[in-house]
Amino acid sequence: MFESDVIDFFSRVPWWVVPMIYVPMILVSMGYAVIVDGLSPFALPALWFAGWVVWSLMEYWLHRTLFHWIPAASWGEQFHFYLHGVHHKWFKDRFRLVMPPAASLAIGVVVVGALKFTGWLLLPVVDDAWVLGLFAGIVFGYLVYDMVHYYIHHAKPTSKLMLALRSHHNKHHHNKKYKDKKFGVSMTIWDHVFGTYE
Repeated sequence: MFESDVIDFFSRVPWWVVPMIYVPMILVSMGYAVIVDGLSPFALPALWFAGWVVWSLMEYWLHRTLFHWIPAASWGEQFHFYLHGVHHKWFKDRFRLVMPPAASLAIGVVVVGALKFTGWLLLPVVDDAWVLGLFAGIVFGYLVYDMVHYYIHHAKPTSKLMLALRSHHNKHHHNKKYKDKKFGVSMTIWDHVFGTYE
C-alpha cells in the first residue's frame, strides 16, 4: 500500500500484538492505582467498568466523527484513506484490522494525559487515585473493541451476540444505506442512543 516498505511493514499488525501490549498495561495500571496511588481495591471494579463505558462512547464517536471525516483540503481524501479508508477497502486483510500500536499508544498518551490533568484540576475536591483505575477500564474497552472487530471480520461467530455484531458491522461496511449509520463495533448501545442504529 505504501511506497516505503518500512511504513508498510509498520502499518500491518497481527491481532495478537494488541493483547500482548495492552493486557500488561491494564494490569500495571490497576496495580499502580491500588499499590502506589492508594486507590481502594473495592473502588477499582466500579472505576474499571466506568472506564469501559467511557471507551464504548469514545469508540462510537471516534468512528462516527474522526474516522469518517474527510477534511475539505487538498490532503483530505488521502488523510481519510490512511486513517480509515484502508480498512473499508481492505476489510479482509488480516493485518489491517487492528490499529497500529504507534497510533493506539499515541491516543493512549493523550487519554491518560487528559485524565491526569482532570485529576489535578479536581484535587481540591477529590483525590486523583481514580485516574489509573479509570484508564485501565478504558484500555480494556479498547482491547475488547479491537479483538471483537478482528473476530467479526475473520472468525465464524456462532453466538447470537457475535452474529448480531457482525451483521451490524457488515451493514456499515457493505450497504450504502448504512454508510452513515451503525458506528458501534464492540457494542451497539450508542447507535441506539444517538439514532444511528436503524
